Amino acid sequence: HVQLVESGGGSVQSGGSLRLSCAASRYTSQYFCMAWFRQAPGKEREGVASIGGNGVISYADSVKGRFTIAKDSTKNTFYLQMNSLKPEDTALYYCAAELGINYCRATSQFGVWGQGTQVTVS
Repeated sequence: HVQLVESGGGSVQSGGSLRLSCAASRYTSQYFCMAWFRQAPGKEREGVASIGGNGVISYADSVKGRFTIAKDSTKNTFYLQMNSLKPEDTALYYCAAELGINYCRATSQFGVWGQGTQVTVS
């Protein structure tokens, strides 16, 4: 019954910034792995960043130094701050979660997905 809802997408020029939000309802436990994915037309879904309930964060090499993942425990919301955006960042961005563990792992099974929010960089 957990629901993830993304927001904050839009259209920006190269070098601009956006902050994506992922609100997680009906689940306030620390046992989670939350990740941001993106998918562009004709390409495989790509992992962007992840954060576990233990606070450990990881980033894809393509976004390291430009994107920041964070959480607001009070609001039960996750964020992806995207700076220095490039046209190749254009994609549909999803948040996803594995529940029941407080860390992210290579074998994570993301059973909960948001509806996606479009990011377009021109």
